[in-house]
Amino acid sequence: PSAAMRLLSTLSALLSTLRLRPMALPSPTQPHAIRLEGDLTLGGLFPVHSRGAAGIPCGAVKKEKGIHRLEAMLYALDRVNGDPRLLPNLTLGARILDTCSRDTYALEQALSFVRTLLPPAGGEGRCPDGSAPRRPPPERLVGVIGASASSVSIMVANVLRLFA
Repeated sequence: PSAAMRLLSTLSALLSTLRLRPMALPSPTQPHAIRLEGDLTLGGLFPVHSRGAAGIPCGAVKKEKGIHRLEAMLYALDRVNGDPRLLPNLTLGARILDTCSRDTYALEQALSFVRTLLPPAGGEGRCPDGSAPRRPPPERLVGVIGASASSVSIMVANVLRLFA
């Protein structure tokens, strides 16, 4: 399938998930996210949901300031990947996360970018036959786009700067 079809399918899956479970609480380990494979990965932090009530990180879906920005990033990736003259022999991937318009939640999400760079908590471990486990190569995160609020951007930039 074409890159545009994959992007539309991924976006459609995200939107259907949001509609089917509007009160589902994202967790730091499994946030609402879009993951597109590529040689290089761009991170995205967008306020797909509004700030939730006390004790609930995410509220209602934000069409204009959340979904539209998400669509814009997916469209840009599709255009770049669709033109072989721009990045010959490379494709851009993405991992796009929801900030829920909350600075502390966005910080938790930004830390998930960092977690992919760190070794597993229990060390490398061993397979039953004694061999080392095969792990996919670490994600090559080259930048993060977003967030939309200054307070969120400042917190995220300060954390990500430590790993640049």
